[in-house]
Amino acid sequence: MVFRGTIVDAAEFDPSADAETLFNAMKGIGSDKEAILDLVTSRSNAQRQEVIAAYKCSFGKDLIEDLKYELTGKFERLIVSLMRTPAYHDAKEIHDAVKGSGTNERCLIEVLSSRNNQQIHDMVAAYKDAYGTDVEEDIIMDTSGHFKKMLVVLLQGTRDESGVVDADLVEQDAQDLYAAGEEQWGTDEAKFIMILGNRSVTHLRMVFDAYEKIAELCIEDSIKNELSGDFERLMLAVVQCIRSVPMFYAKRLYKSMKGLGTADNNLIRIMISRSEIDMLDIRECFRLRYEKSLYNMIKDDTSGDYKRTLLNLCGGDDDLAGEFFPEAAQIAYKMWELSAMTKVQLRPTLRPAPDFDPAADAQALRKAMKGFGTDEDAIIDIVAQRSNAQRQEIRQTFKSLLGRDLMKDLKSELSKNLERLVIGLMLTPAEFDAKMMRKAMEGAGTDEHALIEILVTRSNEEIQAMNAAYQHAYKKSLEEAIQSDTSGQFCRILVSLVQGAREEGQADVERANADAQELTDACNAESDDMEMKFMSILCTRSFPHLRRVFQEFVRHTNKDIEQIIKKEMSGDVKNSFYAIVRSVKNQPSYFADRLYKAMKGLGTDDRALIRIMVSRSEIDLFNIRKEFKETHEASLHEFIQGDTSGDYRKTLLRLCGGED
Repeated sequence: MVFRGTIVDAAEFDPSADAETLFNAMKGIGSDKEAILDLVTSRSNAQRQEVIAAYKCSFGKDLIEDLKYELTGKFERLIVSLMRTPAYHDAKEIHDAVKGSGTNERCLIEVLSSRNNQQIHDMVAAYKDAYGTDVEEDIIMDTSGHFKKMLVVLLQGTRDESGVVDADLVEQDAQDLYAAGEEQWGTDEAKFIMILGNRSVTHLRMVFDAYEKIAELCIEDSIKNELSGDFERLMLAVVQCIRSVPMFYAKRLYKSMKGLGTADNNLIRIMISRSEIDMLDIRECFRLRYEKSLYNMIKDDTSGDYKRTLLNLCGGDDDLAGEFFPEAAQIAYKMWELSAMTKVQLRPTLRPAPDFDPAADAQALRKAMKGFGTDEDAIIDIVAQRSNAQRQEIRQTFKSLLGRDLMKDLKSELSKNLERLVIGLMLTPAEFDAKMMRKAMEGAGTDEHALIEILVTRSNEEIQAMNAAYQHAYKKSLEEAIQSDTSGQFCRILVSLVQGAREEGQADVERANADAQELTDACNAESDDMEMKFMSILCTRSFPHLRRVFQEFVRHTNKDIEQIIKKEMSGDVKNSFYAIVRSVKNQPSYFADRLYKAMKGLGTDDRALIRIMVSRSEIDLFNIRKEFKETHEASLHEFIQGDTSGDYRKTLLRLCGGED
């Protein structure tokens, strides 16, 4: 195993001298915290054990007890944890996770899914020594069901590590997983446990590739479809660790620091346990996925001596670097390959209502708006539970039966965000997109993010229908409106996209390689030339083709296209190209991020929230929900519940379709 940690053995190491330095740092009133953290974070764990022994020999005292006495809070937890051996540190984390009130399932998942056989065996022995009980018995007492069974399998530390792969067994395992889940009604969880809990890393990577060809979706999506709760989270963690342990930890670190508050126990555990193993690769995976260095995220999210210690463990700021470490380049290449292979089954949250009767719905809506007051519940029950095609029938029937314009009646009876949401639902998709484009450009400012989002994510057919709807509604072409409201390269990008002429079809491998080379050459050109070349490829090629282009770009440059866009471009041009890349990679994930940004922090971007919930409810809102939960560890339902109110919230939750 090649270690790529940030902490290595200190040269010219003298444990007795270090013991004396620490003793002096804690002597008298107060303590020299900087001296303590500088010494502890510049020694390997093995050297720290020698310092502990030297301290006891020289001063007859327990170094860890002295550190606990002198330090406080998170800084104390971090320094004391660094002084434990990896096995005893893991044992303590597991013990803390299962003892006391409640179980920290996420800690169990993280530790047991990411350790190799030897690390598991060492932890089991350390647990027995430290607590006098068997870790397996304690976990069995504290967990249940398939989650418990998989934890027990992982605790055995018997995963095949031979590196030998049997091609026939690869195909058999892929078929067995498919038969155990997607192919049948119900799931054979035991088959998932047996294969994912015992086969070698190399073998399972090949199984995942074979599975994708059989099922036409990736193993992660199958797990999300077939499993649930802590068992689902555990199996996803195992798959992520099989694919890449550094990327698994990059995601865990991000989740520990994003949003309000920091999950310090998670942050401490990961920074300590990986600092001598693969922190360099975790850093680069972090930058690859989140476009921000781990160093800067820690710097922004922590403070004081605690922050300085974590930054020493982190070891450097990758925002200052340009290229990937080898591991991260391989991961970036593989991510694009997976994106190209995966056929995502798009799933809506809103489907046509059975036993649909447009005349009855029209009469019910009229009744809800007649007389004093309005029955908003009746309106929501109909509008938010019919497909768009059905709503158009209701509009027509309302006029035929009652001689009234349903849209005008709704506008007069409803107000504010509820009115905007319900009217948005009653428009055709083309009318709605046209209206959203108009709203993004009218008034004093321009909502560039809305223009980008709509034009990047719509198909050629949708863009052409929107153009026609815009011309009909506003007696002006959408292209003219864009040219009047935007300028420069950003305007040219939008005009290119609004043609609705993006190529369609699969990737041309030879041409993708040539396109990747052109993008590579453009990175060395003047800014305007670079942007024009990027536009000529990113705004015209099909999404499947661009996936292959971006994959080959990594091979040509040892850089990911997202990093180049972030580093070399700025403003709306950068945002446009970035949105294209994100949509090409994973469009539901792109929309999940847009929804998160619409609701996080103070205030809600209701226009963005309405636009996405209305436009995606019959296409892929279920997929967006899953991506939202995966990235933000809170459901879209929870966010809407906490960020909106009244009938507006009720309608949005109907569109959302459920709690994840």
